[in-house]
This record gives sequence, C-alpha cells and structure tokens, in this order.
Amino acid sequence: MALPAATRGAAGLGLCRIAASASSSPPSSSAPPAGGRRRERDRELPFGLAERGMVVGGHRGMGMNAVGAPPGARVGAARERENTLLSFGRAAAHSAVAFVEFDVQVTKDGCPIIFHDDFILTQRTGAVYERRVTDLLLEDFLSYGTQKKSRKVSKPLFRRTTGDGRVLNWSTEEDDPLCTLQEVFELVSPRLGFNIELKFDDHIIYHRKDLEYALQAILQVVFQCARNRPVFFSSFHPDAARMMRELQSLYPVLFLTEGGTSKHHDSRRNSLGSAIQVCLEYDLHGIVSEVRGVLKNPAAIVSAQDSNLALLTYGQLNNVWEAVYVQYLMGINGVIVDRVEEISNAVEGFSKAELNRSVVVVDGAKHQAFSQQQLGFLLRLIPELIEQPH
Repeated sequence: MALPAATRGAAGLGLCRIAASASSSPPSSSAPPAGGRRRERDRELPFGLAERGMVVGGHRGMGMNAVGAPPGARVGAARERENTLLSFGRAAAHSAVAFVEFDVQVTKDGCPIIFHDDFILTQRTGAVYERRVTDLLLEDFLSYGTQKKSRKVSKPLFRRTTGDGRVLNWSTEEDDPLCTLQEVFELVSPRLGFNIELKFDDHIIYHRKDLEYALQAILQVVFQCARNRPVFFSSFHPDAARMMRELQSLYPVLFLTEGGTSKHHDSRRNSLGSAIQVCLEYDLHGIVSEVRGVLKNPAAIVSAQDSNLALLTYGQLNNVWEAVYVQYLMGINGVIVDRVEEISNAVEGFSKAELNRSVVVVDGAKHQAFSQQQLGFLLRLIPELIEQPH
C-alpha cells in the first residue's frame, strides 16, 4: 500500500521528508520469519528489562499538562508543554530517565506527528473551533500554538478538562512548537529511549487498511531515523498492536491496558488477565497497565514474569514515590511518571538501598527502607489508597 505524497505545502516545510518519499513497505529485514509465530528468542524485552532493575519513563516528556489542575497537583506539574522537543530534551538531561513516552498520530497527508488528544481546539471570533487531528494536513497542524518563526500567525491552543469537559486556554509556563516524529528522532539525544504510543480514537471502528496506513507511515520514519536508539511501541488498540508486531520484528510491542480500572466495550482491555492473553496470542512483548490495576491484582505480576512479559505501569499513583517503591519491591519493570525528576531520583535511591538494605534516598533526603512488617502494612493499605481521588 503506497503512502500518499505530502502536499506541496507540507513538503515545503521539510518536516516530513520521509513520509513524503516513503516506499510502500518497510525494509524486508523487518519482516517476521516464515511460518507465522516467531521463535521465543525473537521476543526480547525492551531496554534489557529482564536484566535491569526498574526503569523510569517520562510521560509525554517531563510530564503531562492537566489544564485546570489546582496549584500543587501531582498531575499537571510539568512547566513545559507536553509532547514537545523542549520537554523531551529536558527529560534526556536526567541520566536516570531511560525513555520518554509520547503519542503519535498520522496527518491526512501521511506525516506522523506528536499529539495526545484526538481533537485539537482553538478559538475563532470568540467561539471554540475543533478539528480531528488526523483530518489535518501537516501544515495546518503545525499552525497551532507557538511558532518557530515569530512572523507566522498562530492559532491559540485550547483544551478540554478531563473532569467536567470545560474548554480552557492551554497555557504553560514554557511553550514550544508542535512537532513531528521525524524531528523528535533527529533532535533529541540518541541516548534517550522512545516509547511510541500508537494513538487511535476509542470511538472509531478502524478497518485494517486504516490501521495499516498509519502504522506504515510511522514505521517508515522509525526505520530510517532510529539507528541505535532504544525504541518500543505500545497501544491501547489490540489490533494495532498485533498488526505492528506482524509488520516488523525489530522493535518490541507492548499492550496498553486500563487493567480493569475502567470498563471498555472491547473485553480485551478490561483486565490484566485479558491483557496477558492478548500478549500471548499476538506474541507481544509485554503490558503497560494502569498502576491501580496491578496493585489490585499483584498475582498478575507473577503471571507476566512466568510468560516472559515485561510489565510497566502508568497513572497518577506513579507520582508518589512510596507507591513506586512498593512496585519496585514487587518486581515491576518500569514506571511512566509525570514528576520525572522526583521519581527518577527516587528510583536511583532504591537501587542504592538494595546495597545497604536500610536507607532510601529521595530528592537528597534519606528515608528508612521499608521492613517486611511495614511492607505488609502498605500492601494492605493499597486497596484503600487506589480508590481515593488524586
């Protein structure tokens, strides 16, 4: 299936050269072995997770922006605009951060771009105006928010709050232009790993050709730009995850799940047990679960380990170092966090605590490591903790 050539305006921007000149399929070396199912040795865990301790990933860079979050909230604390070169670059400056997670969608003219929401909002003559991101041409998408060239007119960015759906001005302390996947590969330190979330709208039923169109466009950029950078893919869409695994075998593919903390019409997304079955059936490399789902079902950690599956978590509890420490002791492979500096420093302290078995260092302060009795208390407390709003 051939990718469409970029429009004249997008090609002139020079920001999506790869998508504009892409061939119809990824390199043949990426294809799976003949005979269908891959050999177990081909299913290597990302970042050598089988041999390493817990790794830390920055959520959308240095953390997500929660529009309308109260001052001091654990989520929304990032001062940089999420999913931007500025945010990724600052995460890369922290040696304890192994990777950043970011959301990739594909524009109407075939360019993979970095943006989380399904719709992008602006204001015209006092009224809110929204467009589906995947309906935009690249040049249109890049016209939102701050611009690289000051003489360019930009559209102001607005965003809906996650709680009550109010539309508010999406302002951050430090802004940065929207960007493409190609720019992120070319301009962010190559030592920083990328967790590329394959973003699809939960309210749309995608045909195989639609999924393949987007995945092929993303793969063209990854194959030509990744070089030796650690990369893995993840997706809430089980069929997109399966297809990405079928299209290539160079990069691990993980299944994103709410882990039973919310209900979805697709039963494959409604429990950790289902997520493990999805991974085994589709030969995926692991799971990225909402942290509350794991803490509610710690037996799933053993099941994942027995199946040679990586297990990472995301969610607001990952911004609480004590909750991350419990996961560290339980054998979770990695955490995706918003408070990047605080939690990455804490996780560094966990490994030091393993050496002396007595002290954990968090933000330069020393804390006594948990005893078995204290850990037992925390595990009993967790079911109550995860039911509380954060």
